[in-house]
This record gives sequence, C-alpha cells and structure tokens, in this order.
Amino acid sequence: MSLDLHFVALSKFLARPDDSFCIFDFRSYATRNATSSQKKCMNISTMMTQKLRQYNFVVSLVISAAHLSIPAVSAFALPAASKTTYGARSHRSPFATTRSHSSSPSALQMSTLNIQWFRQTDLRLHDNPALCRTIDLSLGKAEKQPVGAAPTTKTSPDGILPVFVFDTERIYGSDTRSDLGCMKCGPRRAQFVLEAVADLRSNLEKRGSGLIVAVGTPEKVLAEIADAASPSVLNVVCQEEVCSEELAVDKAVRSELAKKIKKSGKFNFETVWGSTMYDPDTLPFDGDVFGIPDTFTPFRNKVEKACKIGQPLDIPKDEHLALPKDIKSVVNQPQCSLSYLPTLADLGYSAEDIETVENVDSHTAMPANYKGGETFALARVKDYIWDKDLLKVYFDTRNGMIGSDYSTKFAPWLAHGNVSPRYIARECRKYEQVRVENKSTYWVVFELLWRDYFKFFAKKHGDCIFYQNGILGNRSHGNKRKWGMDAKQIEAWKKGMTGYPLVDANMRELAATGFMSNRGRQNVASFFTIDMNMDWRFGGDYFEETLLDYDVHSNWGNWCSAAGMTGGRLNRFNIVKQSKDYDFGGDYVRLWCPELKDVPDKYVHEPWQMSEALMEECGVKIGPGRDYPSPIVDPNVQPRIMNDGEGGRGRGGRGGRGGRGRGGKQGGRGNGRNFQRDNNPNRGKGQRQDMKSLNVGSYKFD
Repeated sequence: MSLDLHFVALSKFLARPDDSFCIFDFRSYATRNATSSQKKCMNISTMMTQKLRQYNFVVSLVISAAHLSIPAVSAFALPAASKTTYGARSHRSPFATTRSHSSSPSALQMSTLNIQWFRQTDLRLHDNPALCRTIDLSLGKAEKQPVGAAPTTKTSPDGILPVFVFDTERIYGSDTRSDLGCMKCGPRRAQFVLEAVADLRSNLEKRGSGLIVAVGTPEKVLAEIADAASPSVLNVVCQEEVCSEELAVDKAVRSELAKKIKKSGKFNFETVWGSTMYDPDTLPFDGDVFGIPDTFTPFRNKVEKACKIGQPLDIPKDEHLALPKDIKSVVNQPQCSLSYLPTLADLGYSAEDIETVENVDSHTAMPANYKGGETFALARVKDYIWDKDLLKVYFDTRNGMIGSDYSTKFAPWLAHGNVSPRYIARECRKYEQVRVENKSTYWVVFELLWRDYFKFFAKKHGDCIFYQNGILGNRSHGNKRKWGMDAKQIEAWKKGMTGYPLVDANMRELAATGFMSNRGRQNVASFFTIDMNMDWRFGGDYFEETLLDYDVHSNWGNWCSAAGMTGGRLNRFNIVKQSKDYDFGGDYVRLWCPELKDVPDKYVHEPWQMSEALMEECGVKIGPGRDYPSPIVDPNVQPRIMNDGEGGRGRGGRGGRGGRGRGGKQGGRGNGRNFQRDNNPNRGKGQRQDMKSLNVGSYKFD
C-alpha cells in the first residue's frame, strides 16, 4: 500500500501594491506501511498546515490514499487581515475552499448555491462562457470542461442565481473619481449600464429566471448573499478581467467569501475568459498572451494565419437558467433583490450631472432611440448588416463624422458585453456567404481583432499601460519628453475651446453625446499629446469619464500608443490637413461650433486667418475673450518632439474605441496629391480621399 502526500502552498498574500500569488510546491512521495492509520495521516496534515499558517500562507492539503478509507482533506487559511490592493494579480484556484463561520440561527441551509456574477462587461445571455460555466456547475460538472459541453451528471440542476452589483465605491457616482480627477464613470454611461441591466433582467425573467440587482461593493453583496443562504457548497463564476482594479475586486470577493462561508462548507471562485474573438490559449506565440508582439501588424498576420474564431455559444435552455428554490425568501433587501433597480441618484450622481443626460442631443451620431442592453445590441447588428445592407460599404464610409450609419456604432454594446464579438464576426461571415464578400465585410472583423489585441496587450503589460512612460519604463527612447500639465490648457481641450475647429467640434460632440468618431479620436489624441504636449494620461482619464463605449483596454492602450509610449514611430496628425480631408465643406465643424456657421469654407478650418473686416462680416470675433478663441498652440510652429521637421504621418483606418488607432499610411501630413474626389460614391461629401490601408486579411471559424 502507498500514501501520497501532496502539500501545496497555494498563495501568500503580500500587502503591497504589486500583490501577487506565489506558488510553492512541497511534494513528498512516501511509501507507508499498510498499517498506517488515518489518525497518523491527519496528524501529519495538521502539523504541516499549522506550520504554514504561521507565515500567513493559504494552504491546501490534498491527500490521496490508495486502498485506504481516508477522505480527501482540504484546509484553506487566509491572513488575519486581507487588504484590497489595486494592482493585485488574480489566479483561478482549482481547489475547493473550507472556512469556519458562525451563521445566524435563521439562515436558510442550502446544499449548493451557484452564483453567476455579471460584471459590467458581459451583460448578455448569448455567447456568455461564464454563464455557461455556472450552468455546468449547476448540472454537476465540477471539473473544468469545454464550456457548454454535454453530457451532464445531474438530471435536476441546482439552479443558478444571477447577480449584478453597482459598485458605488469604485465606479459609480459623481464623487467616485480617479487620482487624476475625472469620474470613473460619467452619468451618461451609468445610464447606459442601468438600461443594460434592466434589459438583462427582463430577458432572464422571460425565461423563468431573474436577476438580483444590488448597490454596494461586489465582495460585500456576494458575501451577504452567501451568509443568508448558508450553502454547504458555494460556486461563484464571473468573466475574467485583466487590469489591476478589476483583479483587486476579484481578490476582495475571494477574501470576503472565505470569511462568510459556513463551517464545513466549500466555495469555488472561477473566472472565465469570454470577451474576445480569439481565445488567449490558442495564440500562436511562445508564452501565449505574454509572447504577443508589441505592434499590431505582426500579431495580426500570425493570428489570422494560425488561429480560428470559436463559434458563439447559444443562449442556455430556460430550465438551466432557473433560480434556486426559496431564493426569494433569502435575498430580499431594499437595495438587493430580484425587483430592485437603482436610479442615477441612488448611484450617487448629483442633480446637475443627472440633468446633463436627461435628453439626447439631436446631433448625436448614435442610432435613434438607442439604449443599453442585449436586445438593442442585436437589433442594431441586424439593422446595420442585414436591413440597411451597410456592411458592404463600411470601409468606404467609416471615416465619416455625421450621422448614425457611417460606421457600425457597435462599440457601446461591445464595451458592456451586450453583444459578443464572435457573434458579430459570425454575422459578417454569413453576410459574405449569402450577399457579398469584399474589403468592407472583412474590415469589421479586422476592427474586432484590434479590440482583441488591446485586451491581450493589457494582460501582457499590466499596469504599464497606465504609467506616464507606458511600456517604455526607464528605457531611453526618442518619444520620451517632459510632459506639460497646464490645467487651463487641459480644460480648454476638454471644453472644445482650443481654437482648432476640428478638435473643438469633436470634443464638444463627446461632451454632449458620449460619442466621437474614430477619425475624431485619432486627431484629438494626437493634438493633445503632441501639439499641446500635455500628459497623455489626462486625456485617457477624461475619455474614461465621458465615453459611452469606454473599454479599459482599448482606451488606455490607444492613448498610450498616441503618446508614443508603446515604442515605435510617433505619428502626428496635421489637424488642418485632416480637417480639409475629412470635413471638406466644414459641415461637421459648423454643426458643433455654431459660432463659425457663417465663416466661408476657405477659413472654416483656419478661422484665425480671417481679417478683422471679414470677421465683422461673418459675425464672429476670433481671439482671447471673444466669440471663438485663438489657436492654443501656434499653427506655424512644429512640435518639438517631431525632430525630423516633417513628423510622422497620422495613420488612418482603425482608431480603437477610446483613442487613436492605426492602419494604413495616409491621413496625416502630406501634400494631398493622391486625392480621389469623384470615383467613390459611398464616401461622405466631406471626405476628399479614400484611405489607403493594409491589405485585406482573412479569418476562420472553428
């Protein structure tokens, strides 16, 4: 007979900002006499556990005994005080967790409670791997399997409890702000999330399920639910995120649950990847995500050649979404129930902030009567691709700036997980099969690949994408410079008062609607980081507050790139040239800068060149303290960072949802000799040229 003792020290919690899990393996394989008793075995485990606990290790002792009636033992010890530390790295534990807890006498004893914790990035039922994993656990699939796989081991599921928490400590509210001063989530995006959560609840209720909605912190709300239900086994599943603040929440949830779980109970906390087209485990690079290139093109070339997009998962069966029995009697608090839905005021937004979003600006480029949620998201995909048949001209129209249909406008729903990127890619493939396949149909999937890249990039580089020097760190690099932090200039940029009409029109549109075109994002980011030379993080921070389609990975990755802090060539967009190329007649500028409505086309993008007499004739005065400001930086002076006297070219095409982007080689400085004014009827009337770009690639499905 033999007894294998596997002592695994799982995690030592370190109270420092870069908190991470340290894995230590203490394995001994000892051949024991057949007379070894269960008592002796337990004594060994107790001694080892106590010894490791002295050093605040989280310990799991797994004992496997061949031919002996010795039960598997799992001991899990957390530090006495658990500190929520931003920047912590989250790891999935395969071990069940046991934690002593004295529950209230009135608590309802449940055998198993399976919580599907929806985050603000996966608010949908279709193609939701985390939701499917929760259902797998409900059906008795304890071991990790391909999500949605069959067969199951239970004929009667335990039920699942969907939960969403509005985190007013970290995200929502007028006073919940970043270190740089902006709101973590502006009221417009908060309203979008409220709509998305209401839609998710409605869709669940239609299938006989429901959604617990609460205000607070996820760790406290989930722990209180677990305390009230007092299950013998608790499973909590959510979508995997990769940035430090989200990982810190994961750690806090894990810690609070460990404190609350009932004696002899177990809990399992799992994160499941589910927000990209391509699975990170399939990436064709050494080290998977951590081996991806720091530039997009080699990443794209290799992924398109070697990888396949997974088929989107179906919405689970109604019976698999059923709530646990008696859950209504367990969870029914004023701000935590199956019927509660907060208002913006409940989330901590001021009356002044709420007033700014009560009405949608009539000039918005968003679809008519848009709202957050999976229902509208799927309707928009259908409307754009199939009903209006716009997919086939996307490449030609995507650089527009006026109207709802020059681009897909899928970004806000993608950012909140209301629609799956795999679902959109599959619809594009279907369209190619039944209607037409061309550069436009490919380019939407190309845009989605950029989105994938920035999430993988964020996972690879961690907090570096939020640092002033980006991923360059202490390395010497030509793009490094001393950044400006002039509060008045930063505020002028935010308010659209820089004296550069294209920049100002875009910034005013963002403030009024929460949206800005891809072309606009590239220009305002370039102008802020290069021409104005302001610390790029203030730009990223403001976009985080205001963008309806804010996505942490794309936003900060794009801003870091715009500033040149990802290495490579710094690309400057010539604002005046860009204005004339993409708003040739000045319609967009006049839409958002009405003080310039009577300025002639010749001067609408350079109003500072007008004489005083012409200003008088046009009814506008240009200059400090007048109707429209003078340029905030001298248009005749080259930014110091552009050492070659010509600067980098602003690259068109893909701009990312949240900043500037890349793709193509035209669109910045140049002589304008390649304009193609008359040969493309699909372009908007303000666009003077077609963007040159990368060649068409390909994509494959499993």
